[in-house]
Amino acid sequence: MKHVVMYSGGSGSRNASRRVKIEHGAENTLLMFTDTLVEDRDTYRYMIESAAHLFDLPKPYHLIAFCEKIPDIRSDADIVVRKSVLPELARKTMKFMPQFYWMQDGRTPWEVFREKRWIGNSQVAQCSHQLKQELSKKWVESTFQPEEVTLYVGIDWTEIHRMESIVKHWKPYTVLAPMTEPPYQDKREMHRIDRDDGLRQQRLYEKGFSHANCGGFCVRGGQGHFINLLKQNRAYYLYNEAKELEMQEFLGRTDISILTRTVNREEQTLTLKQLREEWDAGLRQQIDIDDIGGCGCYVNYETA
Repeated sequence: MKHVVMYSGGSGSRNASRRVKIEHGAENTLLMFTDTLVEDRDTYRYMIESAAHLFDLPKPYHLIAFCEKIPDIRSDADIVVRKSVLPELARKTMKFMPQFYWMQDGRTPWEVFREKRWIGNSQVAQCSHQLKQELSKKWVESTFQPEEVTLYVGIDWTEIHRMESIVKHWKPYTVLAPMTEPPYQDKREMHRIDRDDGLRQQRLYEKGFSHANCGGFCVRGGQGHFINLLKQNRAYYLYNEAKELEMQEFLGRTDISILTRTVNREEQTLTLKQLREEWDAGLRQQIDIDDIGGCGCYVNYETA
């Protein structure tokens, strides 16, 4: 029996894999990562470093150094470089760690939105479906029979209500969530365990993001999430702002956007440009900073 952890580069999946290894042994534990090509450079570093630690391998300084070739995203030119660098990094990583499966669809979230002719949002995130859910399911179904493998996700005890959707999506495969079981740990405790294991925390967590996925950009995020992105990485925010406007022009529609808000009981679009301009103008009372949203790539399943 093999045990496959859906590895995201976040502390939840890392600590889930740690529990799986303790119970079933490193030799029976596999990690599966589906790459959107827009992860933060330091998240790739953390993912590689933590995976090597899981498999009791020497710290892969050559791979960690290679991560420095991944550019931060400011324009489509940076995406072009990433599409060259990341497949090479994936090959080198899998050669170093044969139990680490790094898969890439080859598209970014914005490329998926363009092909699907819709801007992803908290209700329908085609990027999750195309770049993670479909890719991972094809690999699992082509590699294992249901009785040959158990799958694991990194959600914790505060998200246990999401398991019903996950289990339904993966039937007849068995899916477990180790971090929903005792001993119960929150993110701070997981980060402490990381430090005790000699792992440096991802910079996105240090910058106040609730999850370390997609470089801080997530269409399931709320107004507060995007304001934090604006404050912490303005260049990346502006890139996504421009892509949203580009999609509106491509579709010939201004009535769709990543964010919405309710004004006088009427739901209205809220573009990233509008949100930024309000923040920069000091109109902060109009912005719901507590609206964080959350990543749901292996939690919310749709057929978009």
